[in-house]
Amino acid sequence: MGKYVLGIDIGTTSVKVCIVNTETNEVESQHIKDTQSNIPSDTGPGGNKQNVTKIISALNLCVSKMPKHLLQEISKIGICGQMHGVLFWKNDPESKAWDIIEKDTSVRYDVLQERVSALYTWQDNRCDPSFLSTLPTPQSHLNVSTGFGAATMFWMTKNKPGKLQKYNCSGTIADFAVAMLCDLDKPLMSCQMAASWGYYNCRTSQWNKDVLKGANFPVDLLPDIKPSGSIAGTLAGSWHSIPQGTPVGVGLGDLQCSVLSTAETLQDAVLNISTSAQISFVVENYQATEGPPEVTSLTYWPYFNKQHVAVAASLNGGNSLATFVRMLQQWVLDLGFSVPQSKVWEKLLVLGMEDSADSDLIVTPTCLGERYDPDLTASVSNITVGNLGLGQLFRALCRGMIENLHRMIPREVLGNVGINRIVGNGSGLSRNKILQKEVQNLFQLPLVFTSGGDAAKGAALAVHLYSNA
Repeated sequence: MGKYVLGIDIGTTSVKVCIVNTETNEVESQHIKDTQSNIPSDTGPGGNKQNVTKIISALNLCVSKMPKHLLQEISKIGICGQMHGVLFWKNDPESKAWDIIEKDTSVRYDVLQERVSALYTWQDNRCDPSFLSTLPTPQSHLNVSTGFGAATMFWMTKNKPGKLQKYNCSGTIADFAVAMLCDLDKPLMSCQMAASWGYYNCRTSQWNKDVLKGANFPVDLLPDIKPSGSIAGTLAGSWHSIPQGTPVGVGLGDLQCSVLSTAETLQDAVLNISTSAQISFVVENYQATEGPPEVTSLTYWPYFNKQHVAVAASLNGGNSLATFVRMLQQWVLDLGFSVPQSKVWEKLLVLGMEDSADSDLIVTPTCLGERYDPDLTASVSNITVGNLGLGQLFRALCRGMIENLHRMIPREVLGNVGINRIVGNGSGLSRNKILQKEVQNLFQLPLVFTSGGDAAKGAALAVHLYSNA
């Protein structure tokens, strides 16, 4: 068996692919590509959709950029991706949602767009609190929020039933990629992804089918479940020099894979700030209940090897900072000038680190709400004539983001479970020394960056470590 494993992370804004040497756990080659896949929503500003064809195109490009001599020695493929979201597709005996086209000594996978819906992402807000209150109570320790696959499917059943009737398969974007690469008739889903949709009992490893049937949910669309890390199938054809028949793992959560590649001991908490923000740590003996779920800022998700990962997941991460940057850019444009976003970021990161940026200005940056409280809004307070400098405002915004995470999981909670350091992850944190400083000030723990911190690498490690378990 070859020593190289391909890891794939299909994220919210980009696709990343890497080749991991399983003898050294080092990344031999990697490539990342922005998908630029967002498309207008059919529900106005509350919806969030992405073009699946563009995402798969980015995936193909990334794999094609890998060294051919390494791709020929790939022994397994691990795939993870953004959690919670859902897309639908049509498979039947005559035709699937993709074409496998032979080309020389390899194959090309083409998505048939007319047989595939958009991807409704985890950022989709069409399910407002009023709608969520009409849904049945899950038989699970995990609650259901807007952007969760099951909630979106309930909304579609009520508001766009004709659209759902066009399809007979559903899954996350990672599940779709796995089904396509293995040419599966029916998708398979890991327990990690199933839990992220809602209405999944982690104790019994089953969907809440009786509850869902009673609420006229389209249960026939639900994928079958396999353990996280297990093999879903084999590569249907030689793909960019990867041999036909190469085992492909079931789709995994990007959060779990990121923790797997980052945390070096059970005493590590992983802080990820990219589009959103999460603090996570692995729990060995958590016992999931069968519900009803509690509304709490700290949740426990399936991990690997019967473990769970405790997560304080904020919807307000790098996206909140990006919203601020876009606002500044628009203000400047309204004044008749134009400044590239890169220049705005560069200036903010410099101004925010100056000693004069420290102030008593208070910014609460929860403009996207939180899953435990969707009605949260953002605010700026304690304003005086002396604390409205741009650097002061940006420093306060960064501090407010970390304070929001700290409210969700105070440092005392981390201390009680033996966490002795925070391992940083995500470009939103690694590039922002202001955030790094505020993390250490609030949590009073060392903040370090390791050689891990990569969901694509975690996907490769997961299929290598757990596919034979």
